Order: sequence, then structure tokens, then C-alpha cells
Amino acid sequence: MTDARGPAGRGGETHARHTPGTPCWVSLMVHDPDATQEFYGALFGWEFRPGPEQLGPYARALLDGKEVAGIGRLPADRHLPLAWTPYLASDDVNETAETVRLCGGTVGVGPLDAAEAGRMAIGSDPAGAVFGVWQAAAHLGTAVTGVPGAPAWNELTTYDAAGVAKFYETVFGFELEPAAGAGRAHVTLRLDGRPVAGIHGLDGALPRERGPHWTTYFEVADLGESLERLTTLGGDVLEPARDTPRGRVALVADPEGARFAVVHSGG
Repeated sequence: MTDARGPAGRGGETHARHTPGTPCWVSLMVHDPDATQEFYGALFGWEFRPGPEQLGPYARALLDGKEVAGIGRLPADRHLPLAWTPYLASDDVNETAETVRLCGGTVGVGPLDAAEAGRMAIGSDPAGAVFGVWQAAAHLGTAVTGVPGAPAWNELTTYDAAGVAKFYETVFGFELEPAAGAGRAHVTLRLDGRPVAGIHGLDGALPRERGPHWTTYFEVADLGESLERLTTLGGDVLEPARDTPRGRVALVADPEGARFAVVHSGG
């Protein structure tokens, strides 16, 4: 992640206003936020305090007093796939939402004000992957990254990496760094020359019940210990640990089934 003053922190430095396009927040909507907060609190050491409730009860997760993520309650009649949603920074969420529509995406929520915190929208790209857009006011977004318990990376899994990347390039101004190998296209999204997110194209190999989706990676100090703790807390390991360019990664799910990745960067 980057901000207006300089590079984001593998070492966990805090941030000013995020550069437009930067993943600046992650949020999860669940059916039982109290149990979910207990799970992530035990897994990552998060504490919680109330946040804006425009979309229902909502709490911000704090790591050592710094905001890192949000957890809210899904309406009882909404039966949506549970997933962490990354929010991309914007200086004008109204303009960004209109560009999303013009480029073949959809806007399902907003734009709307989140009290004094800022202005937001939730949309999806032309392939159907959901993301948020955040225009900061009082709430600048994730305050620390790259340390255990904080978001470290966001990656989109989709059908056509190169084609979908063009959408994000047009809407958010990313610089695209494509690569290909082993039948899987990969595109790194960069801002000011710095990698901020990734896209993987899997052709027709995506699970039918999932479809294209973003995955948030959370840093951990010890991957094996974190996976053991996660299963003890009622979570599931969906894909065992493997080595990647981001570090050693495992795909997991919380007790309600929301998927995310845990990564030990080794740095």
C-alpha cells in the first residue's frame, strides 16, 4: 500500500492519505459479528471499537491501537457469499463510481456518506468480483500494514487477468506489469512504480460457487502456529501452506466461511 507521503510499510509504518487506487481498507460483513470479532481477536490480537453504522452495526478492528479492518453485520435476509472486501482509495467516489459503470462494471451500494469518516461505494468489475471505493475524510483507512495481524496484500482471482486488468487500469490509474507462466496469467498492479495488488487469471478453473473474487492476505509471525490457532478457534485450512513470491501463504476460512489468506513474508 502507498500513501501521499511515500511508500507503504513492510516495516509497519503508519499512513497519511492514500494515493488514489491504493487498497486502503478491508471490510467483512457477517451474520454473527460478535463471534467473528472473538475469532479474529484471538487470531490476530485485534481489539474493536464502534464505527459508522450506515450499513448496520459495524466495528473497526484495532491492532496496537491502529485501525486495520472493519467487521459489520449482514441483514438477516441477505444470503451472500461471505468475503473480505478490499476498498480502493479515491479522491472523488462519485466520479470513480461513474467510471466503473462506463467501463462495464456495476455499483451495487452508494455512493453514500459514512458519517464523518468519508464517502464510499461498493461495486464489481465486469467479471463480477466485488470491491469497495473509499473517499477519505476523518477516516483515512488502514493505518498500518506489513506487520503481524495487519493486511499485507490483496489479490484478484478471475478468468481473464489481462482483460480485467484493463478495467482497473482505466478506473484507478494502475500501471500494469503482466507475466505469464504455467498456463496462468498474472498481472501486478502498480502505482508510482510500486506493487499494490495482483491479479491471477485461472481460465475456467474457478470454483462455480465462488466466481471471480478478491482475497486479502494478512501477515502472521509464524504460519504454522497461526494455522494451528485458526483451526482451534473453529476456522478451516482450505489450501495448505505453499511458497509464493509474497512469502509462505495458506488459504483459510473463518468459522462463518469467509475466506482469506495468511502469509509469512519472511522479511
